[in-house]
Amino acid sequence: MSKKVKSDGANGQAKPKLAIFKLASCDGCQLSLLDAEDELLAVVDAVEVAYFVEARDRRLAGPYDVTLVEGSISTPAQIKEIKEIRSQSKLLIAIGACATAGGIQALRNWRDVNDYINIVYANPDYIDTLATSTPISEHVPVDFELRGCPINKAQLLDVIISLLIGKQPKVPTYSVCLECKQRATPCVMVAQGLPCLGPVTQAGCGAICPAYNRGCYGCYGPMEAANCDGLDQQFQAMGMPSDSIVRLFRNFNSYADAFRIASDKQEELIP
Repeated sequence: MSKKVKSDGANGQAKPKLAIFKLASCDGCQLSLLDAEDELLAVVDAVEVAYFVEARDRRLAGPYDVTLVEGSISTPAQIKEIKEIRSQSKLLIAIGACATAGGIQALRNWRDVNDYINIVYANPDYIDTLATSTPISEHVPVDFELRGCPINKAQLLDVIISLLIGKQPKVPTYSVCLECKQRATPCVMVAQGLPCLGPVTQAGCGAICPAYNRGCYGCYGPMEAANCDGLDQQFQAMGMPSDSIVRLFRNFNSYADAFRIASDKQEELIP
């Protein structure tokens, strides 16, 4: 995905149209974009924000040059919606753990969703949902994925700017452990014996949790070629029972391939 989104407002040409949609999610990734404040204003000058319900009432119809989509596919209506969004988008970017890995709501994928519905809702008959929560890429082609729960606002702005100038967006592919080293944070697993997903999690958060003496929760999903089997062995050597390891991997990015496979292996070991 390296083609340039054409823009030359100074010469009378229309600005690229940017659209931002939400599916099954908490709105946190959209709020990260709004939190960019001054930087966001610079981007707004270069694009036409055609659809962004979180921020404004105006809703322009497609087609759109760049579309950001937050949230997982959790209802039949959302399958239809994401296909329509895809048909109206030159470039489609999935943002956040829900859009790229099914989100925390993907925990339903290991259980009967009706059990949850009957517990939570007074009138379950009104609920129309899918048995699973899945990432956008399982339903339509996605041009780029931006990880995080929530996303890193600086990374999001870099992606948008890269598209405007015809540059291939880049995000870190190394682990959170490197970020710990960069901020001189002692390893919480070595120094304190705390379970941590940092060795297998993609960087992007700045290693916030280890800096406050907590293990990484895997908010940015598995890094490239994540060695989850090796980390499983370390957890077991630390005395962690299999059910605790399962819960650690089944978090914000539980349905991402590497974390899903790791948790399934450990679940088989539970007596």
